[in-house]
Amino acid sequence: MKYRDLNGNEFNVSTLQDKLLRHIYSSPVGRALIKPLTFDVVSFIAGAFLNSRLSRIFIRPFIKSNHIDMSIYEKGRLFTAGENINSRMRSRYYGYTSYNDFFTRRIKATERVIGSSEIISPSDGKVSAYKISDNTEFEIKNSVYSIASILKSKVLAEKFKGGYAVVIRLSVDDYHRYCYCADGRKSQNRRINGILHTVNPAAFESVKVFKENSREYCLISTGKDIVIQMEVGALMVGRISNREKYPCAVSKGEEKGFFEFGGSTIVLLIQKGRKLCHDFLKNTEEGFETTVKQGENIAN
Repeated sequence: MKYRDLNGNEFNVSTLQDKLLRHIYSSPVGRALIKPLTFDVVSFIAGAFLNSRLSRIFIRPFIKSNHIDMSIYEKGRLFTAGENINSRMRSRYYGYTSYNDFFTRRIKATERVIGSSEIISPSDGKVSAYKISDNTEFEIKNSVYSIASILKSKVLAEKFKGGYAVVIRLSVDDYHRYCYCADGRKSQNRRINGILHTVNPAAFESVKVFKENSREYCLISTGKDIVIQMEVGALMVGRISNREKYPCAVSKGEEKGFFEFGGSTIVLLIQKGRKLCHDFLKNTEEGFETTVKQGENIAN
């Protein structure tokens, strides 16, 4: 994968996840083999295992293979819960009760700074950005999607003509808690059930990803316009856990929820009249994703 950071520096990284999924989705046989992993029963079983103590055996190898700096994260619950567990066990599993407990770990407050723009990145990830044309279609890695099909609402899609679609892809090594992208009042969440497929770019040429994934979104009324923040589930578990389901006032940087295990995506739909803070459009046109951290500036 080709990336640029916000300073324009370029780098090329291909993770094991990227390679594996590219291989699977490049052939009909691979796609046929992975299809059963999207079934509800498989997702349920996988979720139960990842919430069990047995799943902790995967924590240390995952940290090592993805070079994760654990010093920037809060300690696991077992360090402070006073449970009857020896120090060796705490150290081995970093104090986490399960793999999902580790995967949804909290980062220290000092590690993410909220930017000054009116719309910020709700999560860590890799950004692709698109100008929403009159026909409300945009391209993601050689596949074309309509705003109406993502939202399942032609009327709502009309409100975003001339605006931007900002797609933030999280890989498994990213911080998987996310916040609200703007100040305002949120609507009730809308849940759209779907067939889970990976959001990794390796799949885009073979699968219409966002039309088949389960997703959940809300509208945030800023007083000036409306921003849509959508969370998209992913392969296998891909669970979306949002804290607030119903209308209420929200603040940018306030935690909105988290993804359980599985690479995931957040989509921001921004109305016409705002300006993106960085070269997201240019980078996307040139085949680069832009790396961002939670809280960094997106649009004004």
